[in-house]
Amino acid sequence: MNVSDERLTELELRFIRQDHLLEELSGVLYDQQKTIDALVKKVQLLIDDKQTRGSGTPPPHEAPPHY
Repeated sequence: MNVSDERLTELELRFIRQDHLLEELSGVLYDQQKTIDALVKKVQLLIDDKQTRGSGTPPPHEAPPHY
């Protein structure tokens, strides 16, 4: 095997490793986006709930349960 064959083999191996890493990172990015979408939905539900409940009046003062 001459130098150019070794160099070509090394480049092919590097390409395969990078391709595998790219696929792995793509999966991580997909999972992160699903998590972000779920969190955005939860935050929007909390905002909607707060707007639905709130008329701007604070809740009545209650003593903590340990009293």
